[in-house]
Amino acid sequence: MKRFEGRHVAVTGAARGIGLAIAERLASEGARLTLIDRDEPQLAGATVRVVDISDRGAVAAAFTEPLDGLVANAGIGGANEPGENDRFDEILQTNLYGTYWCVRAAEPLLADGGRIVVTSSILSRIGVAGYTGYCASKAALLGLTRSLAAELAPRRIQVNAICPGWVDTDMTRLGLSLFEGLTEAEAWELAKQEVPLRRMSDPSEIAGTVAWLLSDDSVGVTGQAIDQNNGAFMI
Repeated sequence: MKRFEGRHVAVTGAARGIGLAIAERLASEGARLTLIDRDEPQLAGATVRVVDISDRGAVAAAFTEPLDGLVANAGIGGANEPGENDRFDEILQTNLYGTYWCVRAAEPLLADGGRIVVTSSILSRIGVAGYTGYCASKAALLGLTRSLAAELAPRRIQVNAICPGWVDTDMTRLGLSLFEGLTEAEAWELAKQEVPLRRMSDPSEIAGTVAWLLSDDSVGVTGQAIDQNNGAFMI
């Protein structure tokens, strides 16, 4: 029997990158999936909901069936500069408020003993100039995770966060624009050289950690932030 056979898991931000890798991993282990994204996820056999999680009403309408797990992965990245076009509100509306609304919509549908995994970031741990919105939103998700873990503990629902570092995704390529004056290939190599293991993670590796957190093997693990960053941040 596959590890998640008979279990229903919702994954937000599942159209690409880490979210898609998580969906593919869970599907390979037998999970029934509901995939939520503002772009249409492409994964055979899954139920798809096209939803922008910054829209509270649309989020509430997207969760309709009993669940065994939620992966609250959807989010946006990029810089926000102070001034007329500051994106701070937009970033927090999606990354923090959107995640909160997804959790609250899923909560009454979650089975006792279920699992919630929230995607934070290494930038919840460190500050980056020009990324105040992203850093603040991802740090706030750690507080949200710990509070939810305490709040849902009477139902034995475990709530944890993952904090990936550099991962080979489109969002990372956007972040490489921080390295001014370098080509993308040069920025890619420099980014890898700045971490102890001299590599970036593959989305499938993050998916493996999420699968473990959703599984029975993670029993007793709750309120934690799991750092998976090739040694870029150590605690």
